Amino acid sequence: MPLKEFKEKMGEGEAKIAIGHLIRKRWGGVKKKDGVSYVYLTEKGEGMLRKRGEDEKLLERLKSGPIPAEEVDKSLLEELKRRKDVIRIEERVERRIRLTPLGKELLRYGVKMKMDVSQVTEELLRDGRWREVHFRPYDVEAFSPAVWGGRSHPLTVITERIRRIFLEMGFKEIRGNFVEPAFWNMDVLFIPQDHPARDMQDTFYIKWLGEEPDIEEGLEGVLERVGEIHENGGETGSQGWREPWRREEAERFLLRTHTTVNTIRYLYHNPHPPTRVFSVERVFRNEAIDAHHLPEFHQIEGILVEEGASLNMLIGILKEFYRKMGFSEIRVRPSYFPYTEPSLEVEVKYRGEWMELGGAGIFRPEVTLPAGVEEPVLAWGLGLERLAMMVLDLDDIRDLYLSDLKWLREYRYPTVRGV
Repeated sequence: MPLKEFKEKMGEGEAKIAIGHLIRKRWGGVKKKDGVSYVYLTEKGEGMLRKRGEDEKLLERLKSGPIPAEEVDKSLLEELKRRKDVIRIEERVERRIRLTPLGKELLRYGVKMKMDVSQVTEELLRDGRWREVHFRPYDVEAFSPAVWGGRSHPLTVITERIRRIFLEMGFKEIRGNFVEPAFWNMDVLFIPQDHPARDMQDTFYIKWLGEEPDIEEGLEGVLERVGEIHENGGETGSQGWREPWRREEAERFLLRTHTTVNTIRYLYHNPHPPTRVFSVERVFRNEAIDAHHLPEFHQIEGILVEEGASLNMLIGILKEFYRKMGFSEIRVRPSYFPYTEPSLEVEVKYRGEWMELGGAGIFRPEVTLPAGVEEPVLAWGLGLERLAMMVLDLDDIRDLYLSDLKWLREYRYPTVRGV
């Protein structure tokens, strides 16, 4: 029969299955003749026209009800299992109860039947049947399924712990915006306009739709003061970057690359000491995702402003914070940041190695004087996720954000391990 006619009579889907069946059992096949495909029967296939196959016989038996699998040839069973929605295999447990010799002996004395119940119900109390039933004793060693209640995510627990530490140290929490102009994110912090951190490879720049917000926010002349400091240092005694400052670069909008933008904006609006503020918020950088980097992560930011503030005070704050987080060995080493001088990085000992967790320093005059602040400003920006990895004993930062229910249910209150 021509293949085309075969498909028309059976339907496309049924024809495909039937041809596969014919070929597999060697009852037939498909061949071409004069450019036309034909479906044909083999000699074995013609012989099967006059009798029924073993699979057909089994299907006929199954019409009257389920049969034990051990009564069916295994190869035949596997073949039918491969056919979609033809048979279903169910497991059934059969239990047989018999009396022991002791049980038979007890029957000679007579047995009084009572209902076995595990707990008192309203119905038993109402009709008085509780007097006639047998209460099953509690088995305190019986298996009990685990019950998992709702709980906070480990990262949330650690974040709340960090907040509590800073609040106990006399700091106030502040919050900021995800979207900021480059002026507040970069220029106010004395980051040069040709700095690599401003490159598109590191920063997510965005286009502001609609009416743009006021960058100066009521701080009259702040753009000019900051621009002058970039060009020649203004009245700070610095030489600045000795490059023309471009207002259009400062007015570009971006997703904040650090939370220092929160503290510097707060400082401009609250220039009079004493000041102790912190934030734990999200930042965004165009990073490739790997075991130690994410394009979206959190920073622990803070500043302290008061007369007589010193580098020793800053080191003391950082060491006390990490001590309260569970680390016993903490050190600092010199570093460089465009907006702090002196600058340092803080490290903790973890699994026998020193691990860097963030940067800190004292804001340069180029950062603080345009805000009207003359006292020393101690500042720090610490990584949350890397700290959480150590506290939770993880090797991959991505594990913090995977919805692994087993881990989320079974983790214990965070304590530093391997320190």
